[in-house]
Amino acid sequence: MGLLYLGTPLSWDETKQYADHVREHGIIQFLHTWDRLKDRCGDELLWGDEVEYMVVTFDDETKNAKLSLRQTEILAKLSKVVNDLTDDDTPALMTVPTFHPEYGRYMLESTPGSPYTGSIPDLLSVETNMRYRRTLARKHLKSNEIPFTFTSFPRLGTPGVFTEPHFSPDNAKSSHSLFLPEEITNPHARFPTLTANIRSRRRSKVAINLPIFIDERTPRPFVDPTIPWQRSIYPEDPEAKNGAALIDHIYMDAMGFGMGCCCLQLTFQSCNVDEARRMYDALIPVGPIMLALTAASPVWRGYLADVDCRWNVIAGSVDDRTPGERGLKPSKDNVVIPKSRYDSVDLYISNDWINKPEYNDERVPYNEAIFKRLRDHGLDEPLAKHISHLFIRDPLVVFSETIHQDDDSSNDHFENIQSTNWQTLRFKPPPPNSEIGWRVEFRSMEVQMTDFENAAFAVFIVLLSRAILAFNLNFYIPISKVDANMSRAQRRDAARSGKFYFRKSVLPPGRTTPIASTPSSSGSCSPVEWSKDAPAKEKKLRNCFPPVPRPPYVEDGPIEDEYEEMTVEEIFVGKGSKFPGLLGLVEAYIDTLDVGVGDRLQISKYLDLVRRRATGSLQTPATWIRNFVRSHPSYKFDSAVSQEINYDLLVAVDEIERGVRRAPEMLPEDYGPSNGYHSGSTP
Repeated sequence: MGLLYLGTPLSWDETKQYADHVREHGIIQFLHTWDRLKDRCGDELLWGDEVEYMVVTFDDETKNAKLSLRQTEILAKLSKVVNDLTDDDTPALMTVPTFHPEYGRYMLESTPGSPYTGSIPDLLSVETNMRYRRTLARKHLKSNEIPFTFTSFPRLGTPGVFTEPHFSPDNAKSSHSLFLPEEITNPHARFPTLTANIRSRRRSKVAINLPIFIDERTPRPFVDPTIPWQRSIYPEDPEAKNGAALIDHIYMDAMGFGMGCCCLQLTFQSCNVDEARRMYDALIPVGPIMLALTAASPVWRGYLADVDCRWNVIAGSVDDRTPGERGLKPSKDNVVIPKSRYDSVDLYISNDWINKPEYNDERVPYNEAIFKRLRDHGLDEPLAKHISHLFIRDPLVVFSETIHQDDDSSNDHFENIQSTNWQTLRFKPPPPNSEIGWRVEFRSMEVQMTDFENAAFAVFIVLLSRAILAFNLNFYIPISKVDANMSRAQRRDAARSGKFYFRKSVLPPGRTTPIASTPSSSGSCSPVEWSKDAPAKEKKLRNCFPPVPRPPYVEDGPIEDEYEEMTVEEIFVGKGSKFPGLLGLVEAYIDTLDVGVGDRLQISKYLDLVRRRATGSLQTPATWIRNFVRSHPSYKFDSAVSQEINYDLLVAVDEIERGVRRAPEMLPEDYGPSNGYHSGSTP
């Protein structure tokens, strides 16, 4: 969501004059945080989820499902409601949830009222918490409005009526889009300014092209008849016919197409900065795999695409690189930047001995002056390069009231750059004047249709994160292979038919089975009390697992021998004697916990969903949506998703989420409110 200041945003011409000022003071602010908190240790596991919804309004007479642009009104009502709630109104183990604005004027973001802890009851309250938030939102919408956890709205940007109320794209003052009206964007000054400044800095509109799914009657070549090729309102209008819109592709030209998507994100607090860096690195190779497994967005601007995921759409939607930075026009003044500021991670950052320099095998530009300053201040090379790489970017939104800050008490300039580097993982320093510690945010997953699915993937990632630390797992592969995996993850049916690079042996040297580490008698900052009589099984998930020290002798072979191509099933279920699979590692970690039979059964339901998605016995949402469209009676096998198909699709999704319609191809056969999948109370 970013920083929502109340103030006067500057235009791009004004903002760029302060770019060096923001970078200079952003680094000063980071170094103040570093000096204060680099030795902070012993923070317990606290974590949370962010779930994004799109609010859809249904017109049953015209069979049209439209995006409701009432975000401001809805959030005002929800804010009043949650402020009036008491503990008696809230299910056990929960605090009052929070709702936040997002980029799209039809979007809501929800988070738990306070972080989850490492307790097993907290872990198993996630689905209840998500359901409570959805029910709370739904209860305070209009009778024909529904909050969907749906990644991309299938008819966003079509020539028809896709919003309520309807607006014309001819007034797209910020984006100059051919397809999206100004009113699609959250009216807070940050968002239209962000949109306009990206376009101004780039010196053109953003250009997103997804390959169209070629069906039996798709015109060849496909030249989209819905593009207003001859419109002449804004200077950028000719871009589409001058090459921005590619043949046989679905063309999109505005930030709203990407930042108007919904996703599921998780944030973990770590024991200390070193553990956060270890966790960040370990989850980097997992990001693309989880993107493929949660794939949920095969329809864009009214057409079936030949991809299943949102990632390249969002990357393209905020790609503010100039032609020189994109390598299109040679320029001595520009460094070529290989990726958009929304993309996969570029660098591993841990200072642990298992992070070999060879894993960072891609060319990564970084601000050399900032890098030198950080190194001179005492930061190690991996972290200094990470920060200085983020700071090659310009600030995109500067408010006149926040130009001059107290660098001792504020980190707003740092966050201005940090929060607009949207990557698969985010390493998050503690905010000033806060009890919050060093954190890692996992950002690659697509949001799922049901709270059960979202809870299942959240629980899996939390347990995997603990297994990584407890067993000192090594998932390192070259960043170039992670990038290749990100590309593969978005392909149609990647979870079932694709192959991905993954490490062959993930256990510490000399180990053939997962063995949990315990804090050493010296040097541990664990808040857990340990003694010789400590129980064999732990009562809760925790932080503060010491890393494995470097053995006296390590046999280093070629990096290329450390990984191989695996199917998603092999990555999750296992391959060979050295790799037990991610689910095997999670199950081994659960065996180290004191978990009751009933709790283990509920965890198993979640892991079984992950397993069946990985083995292909359950479809991803993307596959289910594609099949729904292609089996609809009015579908003409021409790749077009009509208003009627979209309406029926979203009616079906709502019925599935509520458990009144079965979808055994995508969910367990007994999925439904009466079978333990919806365990939450309603407000």
